[in-house]
Amino acid sequence: MKGWTTKTIGELCDSGGGKVQTGPFGSQLHESDYSATGIPVVMPKDILNSRIDDSSIARVSENHVERLRRHKLSKGDIVYGRRGDIGRQAFIRDENVGWLCGTGCLRITLGSSMVASGFLHRYLQLPEVIQWIEGQAIGATMPNLNTNILRRMPVTFPLNIGTQRKIAAILSAYDELIENNKRRIALLEKMAEEIYREWFVRLRFPGYKKVKIVKGVPEGWAFDKASMFFGLAKGKSYAGDEITDDTSHMPFISLKSFERGGGYREDGLKYYSGRYKDEQVVRQNDVVMALTDMTQDRVVVGRAARMPDFGERGAVISLDTVKLVPKNIDNTFLYAYMRHSGFADFIKEFANGANVLHLKPELIIKQKIIMPPRDLQDAFASKVTPLYVETDLIGESNKRLAMMRDRLLPRLISGKLSVEDLDIHFPPGMAEEKTA
Repeated sequence: MKGWTTKTIGELCDSGGGKVQTGPFGSQLHESDYSATGIPVVMPKDILNSRIDDSSIARVSENHVERLRRHKLSKGDIVYGRRGDIGRQAFIRDENVGWLCGTGCLRITLGSSMVASGFLHRYLQLPEVIQWIEGQAIGATMPNLNTNILRRMPVTFPLNIGTQRKIAAILSAYDELIENNKRRIALLEKMAEEIYREWFVRLRFPGYKKVKIVKGVPEGWAFDKASMFFGLAKGKSYAGDEITDDTSHMPFISLKSFERGGGYREDGLKYYSGRYKDEQVVRQNDVVMALTDMTQDRVVVGRAARMPDFGERGAVISLDTVKLVPKNIDNTFLYAYMRHSGFADFIKEFANGANVLHLKPELIIKQKIIMPPRDLQDAFASKVTPLYVETDLIGESNKRLAMMRDRLLPRLISGKLSVEDLDIHFPPGMAEEKTA
């Protein structure tokens, strides 16, 4: 195509004084080097939604940063996970500058290359590009990448760097809208959490002044095994070839459907083509708990998520999860209890396993829990339900935005949709790059 050319990532890096570099090896960064505070070290697990999630990120002290300074991240770098889930990569923004590229990641620095880093970041999101890299990965059980594989990756791009930046800016605009909506959702969920804590942790529920407190528990509240209040429905075991991106099949709830710390994660949804039982189907507002954690961080196992609207067909849950089936308990209260009472932090410690943590479902319902009267649960539910309804509406908006962005991506990156005549107002960060 006229005005476009193709070069490998290696050629682009070499021409601009950049590089493709692997993170520090285990001999350079030991488990004992990590600390609770300090400079974040980006691992593959920290790369989510093309951004870096620092909720459970490892850190090292300043002493180690100086020793590992060649691995410090700069604005515009791309961090690419080289193990496991191929295609996971993040663009380094202002807030990530000075962090370290960790073990298990590759760092792409373009320097003064003829390709804008924002454009390359989007190019690497193309399904056919991810498929190409997957085909080059080494290892059957745990696919691995190295610098040579990424350097060989061909990139087709417009010679006009202004066009590249326009393409990146259009797609980034969708991301910013989605991120703003996520912040709105987080605020609404925080409001619901504060109501829960006010009523059931600080015990300032409606009419609390008239209720006697006996050994820290309001009179009339139940204290019994969890099995008295809810049961369990186990998920479906599955084969790898039954999981697909084909939306004509049943939505499938797996560990990827959980945010770290709890809550539903929309972009983790896959689809299931196999058989299942009715009790393995969940619908809107059902509460599902994760039984497994692929890391030792315990940020997913024992955590609960409230299901969004999947339509009439619902969704199938995997064997890594379990549905909590209410008995004598309000479903909305059940979700809030699992998220905010401290039960998740308690039950996650029962999970065990050398490489993968697993929680036995029967341990969940064996625990004794304190339960307020049903009328108080219902009053709480009526108070927070509008907040949850609003989060669902915003979540649906995000799904539509992501769908539009993903449809635009291949058309923009390939040049089928021209941006030459568009007057793009660049975000502050991109405006700085434009004039640099």
